[in-house]
Order: sequence, then C-alpha cells, then structure tokens
Amino acid sequence: TMSERIEEKWINIDEAANYLSVKPATVRDWIRKGKNIPAHKIGKQWKFKYSELDAWVNSGKSAME
Repeated sequence: TMSERIEEKWINIDEAANYLSVKPATVRDWIRKGKNIPAHKIGKQWKFKYSELDAWVNSGKSAME
C-alpha cells in the first residue's frame, strides 16, 4: 500500500549530479537534449529522486549515444 512507502525526499540538480558522478551542467544538458532523465520541475527548480535516477540508469537510457 501507499502508506507503507517511505517518503523519499526530492534532491536538487547538484545532488543528482553528485550521485551520478557528473557535473550539474551535464545533467542540465541531458534534460535539454531529452535524454529521458527523470527530472521534475518544481517551481523554478529541477528536482530528482534517487530511486528514479537508479531506474533510469538501470534501464540503459543514461548511456551516451
């Protein structure tokens, strides 16, 4: 059930970049280029979740063309 799910906090672009071992500019580039990175616009900020980033990497969509 949904209530059992631990609420995962949103992380910012710097934290996401750090997690993926890339520069924040690279993450912004992926968003711009439609790399399907799971970025969510909240207000003026891009936000991410670790679990979604993991799933994205595991899906192979993060691989460089």
